[in-house]
Amino acid sequence: MQNIVILAGNIGQAPETITTQGGTGITRFTLATSRPRYAEGRVVRDENGYRVQDTEWHRITCFNGLGKTVQEHCEKGMKLLVRGRIHYTKWTDAAGVDRYGCEIIAETVDFLSRAKQTENDDGKFIDDDDIPF
Repeated sequence: MQNIVILAGNIGQAPETITTQGGTGITRFTLATSRPRYAEGRVVRDENGYRVQDTEWHRITCFNGLGKTVQEHCEKGMKLLVRGRIHYTKWTDAAGVDRYGCEIIAETVDFLSRAKQTENDDGKFIDDDDIPF
């Protein structure tokens, strides 16, 4: 048995990175996916005939090098393909109530739209036209 998840969607907010005391980089962001809404086995349409979409939000976590790449090259709205696994957590809050969470631990992230521009050491933006291949 395997725990495999593949999601294609849009980044909901700019990725945020923290570093643990042990030096592990953890980058987190949300990914929005959409699917058609169904009722009685048929796709629901609005008054203009367009399909009604339901959006789901997924919490994505990346570690170390993958997280660094995501932090440097991704921004809100970009389209990504994330492959990873589902990870469930349970904790007890300050009031003693059991809480549960779900996140996707990313193993690979593919850019489906253009990455944000990055600066080189001279402070200049790197342009695709500057790449010699």
